[in-house]
Amino acid sequence: MLYKIAMKALDQIAVPHPRPDEIYQTKFAGQTYTFKGLKELLGKADFNKAGERNAGLCARSEIEREAARSALSKLTLQHLFDRPLVDNRGQVDSIMRVNYEIDLSEFKTIANKTLGEIKGLLLSQPEMELKKIGSAITGVMAAALAKICDVHELIFIARKIERVSKARTTLGLRGRLSSRLQANHPTDDLRGIELLTYWGLSLASGDALFGLNPAIDTVDNISRVLHHLDKIRRATGAPTQVCVLAHVKTQLACLAQGAPVEVIFQSLAGTEETLTTEFDVTVDLLDRAYSEMKERGPLCAEAKQFMYFETGQGSEFTYGKHQGIDMATTEALCYGLARRYDPYMVNNVTGFIGPETHYDSQEMIISSLQDHFMGKLLGVPMGMAPCYTLHSKITLEGQQISTELLTAAGANFYMDVALNTDRMLAYFDTSGHDNQTLREVYGKLPTPEYHEWAIQKGILDEKGNRGPHWGNVRRFCESDAHFEELKKATPALYGFETAGPRPSNQVSRELRMNQAFAIDAVYSDLDAKKLFGCGNLRTISTRAATKEAHLNSPSLGSFLSEETTETLLPENTDIQIVLSDGLSAEAIHANVPTLLPLLEKGLKSRDYKIGQTILAPRGRVKLAEAIAEKTQTKLVVFLIGERPGGDAAASRSLSAYLVYRLNDAETQKKAAEFSQAPKIAYEYTVISNIYDGGVPPVEAASIIAEKAWEILKFRAADNRLESLKTHLH
Repeated sequence: MLYKIAMKALDQIAVPHPRPDEIYQTKFAGQTYTFKGLKELLGKADFNKAGERNAGLCARSEIEREAARSALSKLTLQHLFDRPLVDNRGQVDSIMRVNYEIDLSEFKTIANKTLGEIKGLLLSQPEMELKKIGSAITGVMAAALAKICDVHELIFIARKIERVSKARTTLGLRGRLSSRLQANHPTDDLRGIELLTYWGLSLASGDALFGLNPAIDTVDNISRVLHHLDKIRRATGAPTQVCVLAHVKTQLACLAQGAPVEVIFQSLAGTEETLTTEFDVTVDLLDRAYSEMKERGPLCAEAKQFMYFETGQGSEFTYGKHQGIDMATTEALCYGLARRYDPYMVNNVTGFIGPETHYDSQEMIISSLQDHFMGKLLGVPMGMAPCYTLHSKITLEGQQISTELLTAAGANFYMDVALNTDRMLAYFDTSGHDNQTLREVYGKLPTPEYHEWAIQKGILDEKGNRGPHWGNVRRFCESDAHFEELKKATPALYGFETAGPRPSNQVSRELRMNQAFAIDAVYSDLDAKKLFGCGNLRTISTRAATKEAHLNSPSLGSFLSEETTETLLPENTDIQIVLSDGLSAEAIHANVPTLLPLLEKGLKSRDYKIGQTILAPRGRVKLAEAIAEKTQTKLVVFLIGERPGGDAAASRSLSAYLVYRLNDAETQKKAAEFSQAPKIAYEYTVISNIYDGGVPPVEAASIIAEKAWEILKFRAADNRLESLKTHLH
């Protein structure tokens, strides 16, 4: 029998009328500390993190922080309930409204208790009482509680709460630790995906999900990958489910065509403006996805849950759409939204964005523990992906400390990214080796269904120890020739040799040396002399005056300098090509001399009016919008170095962002109707992983030119373009 949730229409969720900001005060040692409004109080009560520093929301000193925590802990739940946080227009947005979908009868029993008293209950009461409290609070309340807890308390409370979910496999049971097998490939090559999936299975990974992030988000490609993952699942007999983490609109289109969308995915944000304008998602769309999966999802007859959400502190700040709310609180609001759909999985990827939100390991560790605590308390099955990029000060060691603490806190699952290295997204996450290490350290097993399969395959024994076939990737392949073919299609392998549950020392040393080369690429400077054969380039500047400012404050690279703003004039072209180092100047140096002449030739063959190519050192993707406005071009082709990946070759990975300006009323109206974002001004199409180990620059030139032609022909980009093409066919 399918589990049903009581989902209210948005206009049926009662929310108190917003109130003006109030003054909160704390006195200590003759000093009075004053905070204006809940947003300021919540921000200053939190741990000092880069995102809050950059947003001007953090406390100025540890004394001020403790003063804020003291004031916060004395507030009642009713006080927070009566004062919903509002957006910059003074309105309660849809995310905040959904967070008020709570058990009101249970809330009445605790409404007059202070946050400090509720924290005492969480520490002293048994699990069932904690779950009752969780069902009766909003995301803002959960965030406030997290801010007055120390590390031991975040772990101790979360550990008491079991959040179980069920598809083919059962996640979250005590004594179990699961993993999502993330076989990402820079070009979605099915052979590489297959090898990485076999590798994960050999390490007893994937009991939560085969979950792949696609490089190409089209219906045809997503369906192709879904069918291939399903084929692997059936052939190996592994009891799990498959998911390709494309946009929810793409997945719904795949579902309509009969593809095995067994679990449907979407990234969430904690403010409506971020969710709608950056993620192209609304609550109504998520409601629709839930309904369609409930009615005709492949697992609708057997799964109790079938939705998967991904979150992580900082996206709202990064897009400049946090509405003055701190990162932990917007993150908790994501969980309040997620629980509306009783999801199978929620995965937290704090650390994924970079140093503008979490500068170092300690900031990432604290945020991850907060996120896990808030998610579990609010009722969602939390998996954790404490991760990092090479342009931050988070390290592998910091990540490992985080996973040890989160396992103690009872995290449901981690990622399995082979050798910690995501070959498509260019970041670093947990691996199958990590998962088995943590299982052996903490005496954990995979899901019951998967464990039985792993015993039969000789991968694990009855106690969860490594069996005779643990780590044997070759046994899943048809032949040695098949194995070699798959290896040739997969970058950054380094070797399959192990030492206990860990990679061998030789593999680790080669891996870390490649990472060191990639880190060096982050700090390289864009050099026009290395762009021989690229013609006459014009150079502009951004507000990022130094490399350090560029890395730590991405907004600076999104705006033109005052000098460039004054000198860049309207040109009314069809296409403007822009080159920027982004996070890897080496990506420009290595690819653009080959790519640019071919791209220009391809575009000129269609008689487009093209502006003189722009070189923009220390730029970010959003700079394309500022350039489009000043030059009055229709389409910016923004070639930018992406954050370096896990090997020396991947440190040269380039992306092409095709940024379409919605420059007439009719086109803007259609885009607004499609996205449900009334003020949408640009649409983005992305072609990523352009380098010799991904999409070769010669091939990329023709792909970009063809995509530019489609955008200008259909007057649409991104999901709207793909939708128009699908309907045309």
